[in-house]
Amino acid sequence: METLIKNINIINPYKEVEYNCSILIKDDIIAEISNSKIKTKDNVKVIDGQDNFLLPGFIDCHTHILAKGFHKEENMSNPLSIHFYNAVPHSKETIFAGVTSIRDCGSADLGVKMAQERGLFLAPKMTISITPLMCTGGHFDLFMPSGFDMEIIYPGFPKGRCDGVDEVLKKTREVKRAGADFIKVMASGGVLTTNSSPDYPQFNIEELRTIANEAGIHGKKVSAHCHSLQGIKNCVDAGFDSIEHGTFIDRNTSRKMAENGTILVPTILVHDFLYRNGFPKWDNFASEKTAKLKEIVKVHKENIAIAYEEGVKILFGTDSGVIPHGYNLEELSNLVDIGMSPSEAIASGTIEAAKFINQNDKIGSVETGKVADLIITSQNPLDDIKSLANRDNILTVFQDGIIVKN
Repeated sequence: METLIKNINIINPYKEVEYNCSILIKDDIIAEISNSKIKTKDNVKVIDGQDNFLLPGFIDCHTHILAKGFHKEENMSNPLSIHFYNAVPHSKETIFAGVTSIRDCGSADLGVKMAQERGLFLAPKMTISITPLMCTGGHFDLFMPSGFDMEIIYPGFPKGRCDGVDEVLKKTREVKRAGADFIKVMASGGVLTTNSSPDYPQFNIEELRTIANEAGIHGKKVSAHCHSLQGIKNCVDAGFDSIEHGTFIDRNTSRKMAENGTILVPTILVHDFLYRNGFPKWDNFASEKTAKLKEIVKVHKENIAIAYEEGVKILFGTDSGVIPHGYNLEELSNLVDIGMSPSEAIASGTIEAAKFINQNDKIGSVETGKVADLIITSQNPLDDIKSLANRDNILTVFQDGIIVKN
């Protein structure tokens, strides 16, 4: 099957806009890009780009595609099957927002990834962590004072709780066995878990090093949910590949991250969105969560700006699933606010993200030989990065050369 897109302007990160181009897609691959007429078969499907703008599909480096707010009350009352069916609308909202690939930081299992690959439902391509590792009493330890354990668990989805060197070693192996592409670790307290403060580190340095070493043996990256400054330091010293959130990062730690090549995925959007919109009235822990957010929102963007100044590589991620899906590209404006150029912000969610998930030979830019995961937008985001946050401006989305939104 051949598809020809004509009269289109191409935006690639770090490059000048290429105007009035034609692109030929054969099956799922970009076969040719030209400023002149491209020879095609008689039955080629022709799409008039109408002088709009073509970009690579975005890669959200921090999502939870099955999640719907992580409300414990819903875990308790809903049948397990609802947990999986939630992925159907969430995935559609994500793709329609212009995100064609995601890095799921906890919730999607191997079966969900396989279902996407087999075309059983429309969804972004997935790099998965299965379930995060958490310590007893730490962030996402959902064992409640009532004695009920609200952590979702089923065959093929191991329990994440572990303590001590021997247990974290075994749990890392269990998560790998379950099909994880990378290992996710809760290395500090968080907002959504009661009796857990974002200020404090979790897991000790020996535990963290054990996780990182075991993952590295198998070629797996390790990512840390971490707000705490000491927690960030511990993870950097342990050899982690990325810090997610990084709320209380400081200048000295930023310099060390830059030297080590440790990635930062700040997810600025999630805290601001939750603080503005709050939690459901029936959430019994809403006031505690809001109090934590007040502290985080106050300093998060300022500290991420410092990290950017010190040369830390920052990637696009949203924590969607904690907040509703489909608002993903709003995060790009936050990245521009901390000092990135629009081109850098776009790169953080395309070519740089593709490098991090080891997919840059396939996706992340509009080039011949790469997979046709593409979006067409009605405005030039280099002139107005906020235009990408308006889903109405995302006119067309291609995944594997197939139009999935038009």
